[in-house]
Amino acid sequence: MTDILKEILKDLPDGKISDASFEGANIVLYTKDKDFFLSNSGMIKEIVNKIKKRIELRPDPTICMEQEKAEKKLKALIGEEAGIDKIIFDPQRSIVIIEVEKPGSAIGKQGDILQQIKEKTLWVPLIKRKPAIRSQLIENVRSVLYQNSDYRKKFLHKTGERIYNGWLRGRKEEWVRISMLGGARQVGRSCILLQTPESRVLLDCGIDVASDKKAYPHLEAPEFNIKELDAIIISHAHVDHSGLVPLLFKYGYRGPVYSTMPTRDISALLQLDMVKIQRGEAKEPLYTSEDVKEVVKHTITLDYGEVTDVTPDVRLTLYNAGHILGSAMIHLHVGNGLHNFLYSGDVKFAKTNLLSPSHTNFPRLETLMLESTYGGKEGVMPNPREQDKIFGKMITDTLSRGGKVLIPVLGSGRAQEIIVLIERMIREGTIDTIPIFIDGMVWDITAIHTAYPEYLNNTVREQIFHKDNNPFIQDNIKKVGSAKERTQLIEETGPCVILATSGMLVGGPSVEYLKQIGDNKKNSLIFTCYQGEGSLGRMVQQGLKDINFKNGSKSEMVQLKLEVHKLEITGHSDRRELLSFVNRCNPRPKKIIINHGESSSCLDMARTIHKTNRIETIAPRNLEVIRLR
Repeated sequence: MTDILKEILKDLPDGKISDASFEGANIVLYTKDKDFFLSNSGMIKEIVNKIKKRIELRPDPTICMEQEKAEKKLKALIGEEAGIDKIIFDPQRSIVIIEVEKPGSAIGKQGDILQQIKEKTLWVPLIKRKPAIRSQLIENVRSVLYQNSDYRKKFLHKTGERIYNGWLRGRKEEWVRISMLGGARQVGRSCILLQTPESRVLLDCGIDVASDKKAYPHLEAPEFNIKELDAIIISHAHVDHSGLVPLLFKYGYRGPVYSTMPTRDISALLQLDMVKIQRGEAKEPLYTSEDVKEVVKHTITLDYGEVTDVTPDVRLTLYNAGHILGSAMIHLHVGNGLHNFLYSGDVKFAKTNLLSPSHTNFPRLETLMLESTYGGKEGVMPNPREQDKIFGKMITDTLSRGGKVLIPVLGSGRAQEIIVLIERMIREGTIDTIPIFIDGMVWDITAIHTAYPEYLNNTVREQIFHKDNNPFIQDNIKKVGSAKERTQLIEETGPCVILATSGMLVGGPSVEYLKQIGDNKKNSLIFTCYQGEGSLGRMVQQGLKDINFKNGSKSEMVQLKLEVHKLEITGHSDRRELLSFVNRCNPRPKKIIINHGESSSCLDMARTIHKTNRIETIAPRNLEVIRLR
């Protein structure tokens, strides 16, 4: 056992602690003494103040009330008003998760009901809000975690031992460097390896879905060794940032993956969908659903602002990036004040229909790695209100001539932004109530949005809390769940809006809709997200009219006659917002590394920041290595 556990136990009375273990960087103590669990005279708090680490005291599982009796007692203590939906016991950790419609009623005034639950049942209660839309994916994720609770406990303890025992490689000198394994001067396959003499930490591991030849990060680079990898940190769920993580588990990685809870759930859904699409296209999937399960089993979720050690000399904090649900900027504190590095991931420095703007205040900051998807001179977006008017007119004009509007969307982020926007325009009377059909993963990811309202902006959060105002469950929003329903929609339904994945027309139902409605000039196609180089979406956006759709050995030629529009309802910062983000960063970074943009955008953004801010700024290529300290 490690020294830190010995240090804690020597400050506690003999016989009070039955077990001491790690849950990642957190320390958990178990006691068989009921009175010590309920009241320890501030002893635990004193130790926390002394060692500056998070410690949780729980009852030993052997003294917890039997589950069947505990469930009856919980229902009696909480009452019917709270609207209990589910009660899930995690016996290995002495925790009970209670899903309710009204969390406030279950918590009680100043937490008095929670305290009663602890006293009467000796279970530690966690209150969760019941999602407005049931998510099978979230239930499956929880099922994987509970079915593997024994393994999880051992894995988390092993992770903690690595953090606190650590120093496997020795400390002859201190340095920090990063290797660009993907996402440098390109949009797609984001992957950055951070190394110190002690640690190997991977930031994102994605796929460029628009590319056949350069789809994957350079994991063959000499500095990357999967056997030495200590941790993976995922900024957000989009496939170009998280899509290749299961492959690392396929090849034997069994260390921790850090992300927010929404990122864990959405990325699992997107990864499973990618397996499904590849099989549907008669391709050998990169990995299987079992590999995705392994990712879930090894994921440690963090809230925004929660600080945790990930290795002996790297400390992690996630901050709101404003890009999609659960998206995070990754702040790494390396060494004992040696260096502070912020990886922006994809960032939006403006309030959107769905999310609050990105965070800009950090404890310390020396180097910033900043995305530049729209960092070029042409990457300035129109005023959002003006865009809303243009968008509303596109929809109204199409529907008035009896047409359908196809909007290819990324499953997470863009689709929900558009749903909220359309519902707002309907409420404001800007457009008439119109049927909105949702196809692909959009419905499942929308359900996940309702499960994590705390990650949304104040306006949408309040709407979700009140069923009548919830923008995601209005009567005009309908789910398309099968090929048969898709055909009925195309052949039997009149004017409507269709939101379907994928956003770049690279596989998924959006391509099927384009095949069927593309040759009718009454219809419209509206691109609302970035179209990667080489994607069908980029080619259509640039004027491609004749498309040869292949289906196995057969092919079908379609001549596009529908109207094609481009309207960026983007979760990325445009050029002005990126520059504002840099100016508002507190403290001011000493070095800025530009990535995640086409080559011209990266170089232009680097030049502009250097010229206007006099900050050392670079735009590296893939496979370049940069020493930070």
